[in-house]
Formats: sequence, structure tokens, C-alpha cells
Amino acid sequence: MKLRCKRLAAAALVWLGTSNAMAADYPERAVTMVVPFPPGGVADTIARPLAQALGDKLGQPVVIENKGGAGGAIGIGQAGRAKPDGYTLLMSLSSISILPAADRLLERKPAYQLDQFVPIARITADPTVLVVRADSPYNTLQEFIAGAKNRAGKLSYGTSGIYGTMHVPMEMLQNAAGIKMMHVPFTGAGPAVQALVGGQVDALATGPSSVMQLIQAGRVKPLAHWGDGKLDSLPQVPSFKSQGYDISFVQWSGVFARAGTPSAVIDKLRQAIKDIANDPGVQSRIAGTGSPVQYLDAPAFDDYWKKDSASLEVAVQRIGKVE
Repeated sequence: MKLRCKRLAAAALVWLGTSNAMAADYPERAVTMVVPFPPGGVADTIARPLAQALGDKLGQPVVIENKGGAGGAIGIGQAGRAKPDGYTLLMSLSSISILPAADRLLERKPAYQLDQFVPIARITADPTVLVVRADSPYNTLQEFIAGAKNRAGKLSYGTSGIYGTMHVPMEMLQNAAGIKMMHVPFTGAGPAVQALVGGQVDALATGPSSVMQLIQAGRVKPLAHWGDGKLDSLPQVPSFKSQGYDISFVQWSGVFARAGTPSAVIDKLRQAIKDIANDPGVQSRIAGTGSPVQYLDAPAFDDYWKKDSASLEVAVQRIGKVE
């Protein structure tokens, strides 16, 4: 027994030394950051300036890999199966918490489990915004809801997929307002936004960053947001709560690594992203997308993630089974 304990202790020391050596050398090659959506969505627009700054900080390129499909489940699942060495990171939205809950509701095997990931940092956290085309006849939330009631089941909205971060808030709105709309899922926020602009759908809910340029160009108009107060990026847009609808939804973005990644590597990534998040130049670039940095380091982000996941699971259960 004593000999076995000595061997285990020796193995632990060897592992610790190897882990520390990995951290000292990490990264020795390019790092991949999986974005589980096509280009043009919230996760993508946040990931690109972050990846560039992180690559500069680490001394190796951080390459974006867009892996869309199934509301983000395909890309998240891929990242969840990656080798736990710090060379595959995940930039995800709050949908990471929704999709396994939805799979359980639908009695399907989840594409991944939350414990396959460790949180490194939250980058942004914005309420989603309800937008319509500039030529839409609806100029206020009241007009929009009246139109949905008059066109029951015909007014359409685009999403990044069933139970995704664009779908759940719209289901919340339909339940709160007593309306029924037509759901049109796409492979990501980018294609959904293009469908709105192109006249294929009438509305959508998304993070400000994926539509800010279109709002500024006068091509789409925001009617309301799912936050609790005023949005810094869109101060003139009212919240649903201020208009009598008690609904809220925050679309946050965060960086994750595969569970089992050496703690020394995680710590190196945490420090690098912390430095980046506090850099005024990076803050300006990310804020320019319409989503200001709202950084949380790993311990605070982990606590936030757990609470948000529990809340979103309740929301999925309330929505129930949808097609």
C-alpha cells in the first residue's frame, strides 16, 4: 500500500511538471476558436476582434472556424469532443445552455453536455432586440402585436434554429402577448438577418451587434428589447417590461475550453483574455459592433453561467415542445 501511494504521488508530480511545461510552451502552434454559427451573427462578430487580439497576446494565430447548424449544437458538440489541450476553444452564446435542455424535453440524446466545458471568460451580455425592415408597416411594438393578431400564424420571424437564442425570446413574446407567428429557422443569425433584409421574413430577435450597422444605415428598425432598462447602444428603444410584458432574455457571449484542459493552460488563457478585455482599443472595436464588453473572469462567469442555465431550462420547459 505504501509503495502504491508513493507511485501515485510520483505520477502526480510528473503530471504536474508536464502540465506546467505545457503552459510554459503554450501555444506552440495556431489555436482554433470554434464559432458554432455562420459568419455575420453575434458570436462571429464578437469572436473576430477577440481572436485577433488573443493571437497577438499569445504570439500564435487564433483562427476562427465557423461550424454552423442545429442552432449551434453541431459546432458546440465538435468543440466538446476536442482534445483538452487548449488548442480548440469555443466562442458560444447562451444557447449553449438551452440546447441540451431542449433535447431532454424532446426526449433526444443531447449533442453535448455542459460538463464537457470549462468557462474561461464572459465577453458580452446584451438583451436581444426585436427588429423589422425599414419599410415594415409596424413602427411600434403595439402596432407589431396588433398586426400579429390580425395575421394569426402568418407574420413570420427568422431564427438561428429551434430553441436557439433567437427563437426562445420570440416564444416568450408570443406567450406573453397571446399571439401566434410563423417560425422560419435558418443555420445562424447571419442568414436570418439577410432573410429579413431580403423580405423573406417579417421580423427577428437578435443581439444588437448583428443588426447595428443595418439600424444605422436605416435598413431595419428596432421596436423593443428584452432587457430590464435602457440599452446603451440603443437608448431610444423601449423594453418589453416598460410596455407591460414581463419578459427578459440576455444573449451573452463567452469563451470556453474543453473540460480536462490543464489548469495552467486555462490560467494562461484567462490572464490573456482579461488583459484584452481591459484594453481600451479592444473594448472600442467590440463596442463598435453594438455590444460593449461586459467581462467576467472564470469564477464569476461560472457562477453566472450556472444561474443562467437554470433560468433558461425553466424557460424551455415553459415553452414546451415546438416545431
